[in-house]
Parts: sequence; C-alpha cells; structure tokens
Amino acid sequence: MAVQFGCQIPSRGEFVSPDSLRKLAQRAEELAFDSVWLIDHIVIPRTVTSVYPYAPDGVSTFDPDQAILEPLTGLTFLAACTQRVRLGTAVLIIPYRPPLFTARMLAMIDVLSGGRLILGAGVGWMAEEFDALGLDTFAERGAVTDEYLRLFKELWTKERPSFQGNYVQVDNVAFLPKPVQQPHPPIWVGGHTGPALRRAAALGDGWFPLGTFPPAVFDPPTLQGMIARLRRLTLQAGRPEDAVAICFGGTISFESRSDAARIPLRGHPEKIADDLRSYQAVGVQNFVLWFRAAGPSEQLEAMERFSREVIPLVPS
Repeated sequence: MAVQFGCQIPSRGEFVSPDSLRKLAQRAEELAFDSVWLIDHIVIPRTVTSVYPYAPDGVSTFDPDQAILEPLTGLTFLAACTQRVRLGTAVLIIPYRPPLFTARMLAMIDVLSGGRLILGAGVGWMAEEFDALGLDTFAERGAVTDEYLRLFKELWTKERPSFQGNYVQVDNVAFLPKPVQQPHPPIWVGGHTGPALRRAAALGDGWFPLGTFPPAVFDPPTLQGMIARLRRLTLQAGRPEDAVAICFGGTISFESRSDAARIPLRGHPEKIADDLRSYQAVGVQNFVLWFRAAGPSEQLEAMERFSREVIPLVPS
C-alpha cells in the first residue's frame, strides 16, 4: 500500500473562519495530501488540572478565551469545499456526544462527502470538560468508548439494528441512510496506552498514536515494538494479524538543528524525509501531520514546503 499523508488543519484562534478553513483544505487537496483532519473539543473550562498527555509539563495548552472549532460541523463544511481529500477527526472524543446522534452525524458526513470520512476515535483526557458537558463517565470513558463504537457499527451495518449495552440500549429503530463506505467508515483508534492498543486490536481499522509530542515521543524502533504488541493483541481478539492499519501522528518542524537528541520529524527536509522512511520501514502506512504555524499564511507555507521538498523524497 502506498504511503498516505494527511494534514491537520488548525482549528483554534484565527484559523476558525470559513475563509481560512476553505483555503487550507482546498490547498491541501491541490498539494495532493490524502486527508485533512480536525481536533475535538466542545468547551474549554477556565480551570484545568487534568494532565495533558502531549505537553512536557502536563499543562493544558488550550486557551479558554480562544475560538475553537467543533469538528463534526467543521467536517460537514469541508465536505462541501473539497472533492477528493478524505475527512478525519484527530480524534473525536467518543463519550462527549449522545451515541445515536454521533452515529447519525458521522453517517451523514460520509454520505454528503461521497464516502470520505475517517473516524479517529479517542476517550478524552480532560475531566473538567466531561464535567462541563454534564457527564459523569470520565472514570469509565474507556468502557463507554468501546460500547459506543460497537453501537456505531451496529447502526451503520444492520438493516434492523439492535443493541443492549450498559450505557445505551437501542431497538426497533430505523437508521437511514447508511454510510457510503462499506462495511462502514474506517475507525482509527487514537492513543498509545495499553487500553488504547487493546481497543485498536478489537475494534479498530487503524491504530493512530501521536508520537512526536513530548513526553509522547516514539522513535521508529520504539514504535516497532508497540506495533508488534498490537499484532499479538489483534490475533488474540480473533482477527487477522494485519487487520489494523498503522497510522502515525506527528509534528513537522523545519529546523536547522540535527543533534542526536532531536525529536523525530524536526530538522532539514532531508532529515524529515529520512525519519518518514524509517517509520515507513517499521510498518507505518498513514501519516497525519501537524505543522508549526502561528497563522493561516504560515500553515500554507509549511504545507507547500513539505509537499515540495519532503514528499518527493519518500517512496510511494
């Protein structure tokens, strides 16, 4: 399978405008990126003490006074702005929304986009956001996520869906239209913990860790060991060993430094390409890339430079 490159579209601050979203998504499509992605938050509490797993000090980087885009609304907009590029959530916090409503929204995005949705799925990390949304399931968010994902598949694939779970029960309902993609839109399970690996093995079409966000930094040899564990868990779940595609999220940063302690995907274009080839060699099939950018113009410049100077150096 040819390597795929996705582009995360920033969805905070000045990026939250129709013009910015349209231009970035359409330019990603013109530059031959395979997918565009939006992150998920609904409301940012003013006081957050939960540990943010993708910051070195564990402190949340989200500013409550900064605009933030809701991703399902955003992807619906982008579906109308684009023709080819796939549309993904990086990642949708599955327990945040009522599951039938979420399944319906996701199905409609897939229908309206002509079958281009990828559901990146996660359990969430911010207890305060759960509280603000009136949810008491933070401690059980893994179990809730597993159940909701199973329900999505039931609703998307069965003529007469029926589901009896601990958190939701569904029977005697119609669910139409079904998603365009068969059997359903691909589900990429986010996270790098043991439970995330088990969830990906049992329920995922892809495994989608973020691996260049300190302290979550996984070089290719480390990731290779995690992939081997995923393969064992997939077999234990009764599925083919290669049932789960390997995806990898990372930040591209064009820098001059090249010391041994550098974080992967940072440096000169040639070094970034070398890192991508190394990840590809251990099994990564899909890359979802963040670009360091203070505003839309810097984002466009970084996307164009990556397309021009890095992609040609990575085997397709």
